[in-house]
Amino acid sequence: MLDGFLAGQSLRVEKVKKQGGEILHFLDPAAPLPEAGTQVRGQLDWERRYQQMRTHTAMHILCGVIFRDYGASVTGGDMDPLKGRMDFEFETMHGELVSAIEASINIEVAAGREVRTAILPREEAFQIPDLIRTKINLLPEGIQQVRVVEIVGLDLQADGGTHVRNTAEVGRMRVVDYKSKGKINKRIYVELD
Repeated sequence: MLDGFLAGQSLRVEKVKKQGGEILHFLDPAAPLPEAGTQVRGQLDWERRYQQMRTHTAMHILCGVIFRDYGASVTGGDMDPLKGRMDFEFETMHGELVSAIEASINIEVAAGREVRTAILPREEAFQIPDLIRTKINLLPEGIQQVRVVEIVGLDLQADGGTHVRNTAEVGRMRVVDYKSKGKINKRIYVELD
C-alpha cells in the first residue's frame, strides 16, 4: 500500500502509476467507489511516508558504505517501511564481514550527514564518477534532467525517491540476515529501530 488516502471515504491508495501524462490512483477493488466525477481530496499517510523515507536513506547508507569500503555494485534491492534488502556483487559473505558492515553503517548514521538533492542536466550528471551504483543503468535515455541525492561525504547517486534530511534521522540499522543469491550475488537484509 502507498502513503495516502483519498479522503471523504478514506479509500486507501494501493498503487500510483503515471500513464500518458496522467497520474492514476489504484484503490482496493473491494472498496465502495465514489461516483464518477466526484471530487476527492488526497491525504498523505505521513507516518508511513516518513518510515519509508528513513528506509530509503538507510539503503543509500548501506550502498555508500559497501561501495566505499568494498567497491561492490548493487545488483538488486527492495524495501518496505523500516526494512529492506540489497543485493551486491560480492563473491563471499560471512558473519564477520556482515558485522563490520553493520558497524560501519551505524557510524554513518551517527555522523548526522546532511542529505541533499539537486536536479542536473543529464550530460552534467553523467560526468559524475560512479553516479549509477547499480550493475545496470536503469535511467531511461529520454530523461534529460537527472535528480541526484547526495549523502554528503558518503554517497552520490541518481535517485528519484524521498529521503530524510540527515542520516541521524534514520536511526539504528540492524543487519538481520544475509544470503547467497548466486556466485557473485549476495543479499543483505536490514531493519531500522
